[in-house]
Amino acid sequence: MKAVLPALARPLLEPALPADLDVAWFRTPGDAAAMIADADIAWIDMSPATHIGTAIRGAGPQLKWVSTLYAGLDAFPLDDLRRRGAIVTNGAGINAIAVAEYAVMGVLVGAKRFDTVLRAHDRHEWLADAPGKVELLESRALVVGYGAIGRLIGDRLAAFGVEVTGVTRSARDGTIAPDAWRARLGEFDWVILAAPSTDATKAMIGAAELAAMKRSAWLINIARGDMIDDDALIAALADGTIAGAFLDPTTPEPLPADHPLWDAPNAIVTMHLSGRAQTKMFQRAAALFLRNLAAFRAGTAMENVADLDAGY
Repeated sequence: MKAVLPALARPLLEPALPADLDVAWFRTPGDAAAMIADADIAWIDMSPATHIGTAIRGAGPQLKWVSTLYAGLDAFPLDDLRRRGAIVTNGAGINAIAVAEYAVMGVLVGAKRFDTVLRAHDRHEWLADAPGKVELLESRALVVGYGAIGRLIGDRLAAFGVEVTGVTRSARDGTIAPDAWRARLGEFDWVILAAPSTDATKAMIGAAELAAMKRSAWLINIARGDMIDDDALIAALADGTIAGAFLDPTTPEPLPADHPLWDAPNAIVTMHLSGRAQTKMFQRAAALFLRNLAAFRAGTAMENVADLDAGY
């Protein structure tokens, strides 16, 4: 049995790998594409993520399991993987704490307008008044996508006294269903996107949704950039339809220097850094891979098995 694994994770994986596993360690996209041709197992996360799909499409028929530390699978050729009958395990939860903390930072930055404070600092200007006076206590947040990350966001906001409403496909545990949140947008001070990227979530926030929000509300996106209609958002920020937007992911990435989002009023772009704002990603990913490897070889249940029809 052959596995193609990232050389970056080699120090974490190699001491615990079974002696009978044939391992190829890749460093470049070219290495990954060549090594996967006869592999049974592949963990081939690369940046940019477009290299992943290219490599998988060139894999041989024996590819049985693809592992990734990414939670979303939008970079993966899901139709190809379905045809193969391959198992895909994702990284849901690996970066959950870091991303949740980042989302809460976005709420706090919007509430206190810390972006304005930093710009004043850069100008060596002593502000006479606080640019943001919003208290989180008794404010209300809608978290669209109340999975591993969304629940952690909710827990952290609740500690600030925020009333949190989550959105899930099944409306479980007091959350609301995907067909219910739009009608309630005007109730919330913070609208936070934490859902997986699927065909159903593309441009889920458009002109109608922005118009339904409070003028004092902030949109916080730590999910995927394609969930927002950028033209509609830029217009809403320009005319004050909403108070501001904290955008970690964007479409495209990197965001071109001349893209109008950079200069949209009260838009804060954070270069998709939320998942990188931590030190334990590879340790957690390696530990998850090793647990799943043991389960795969034993034919027992694996963790984080993705639903390829749902896309996550």
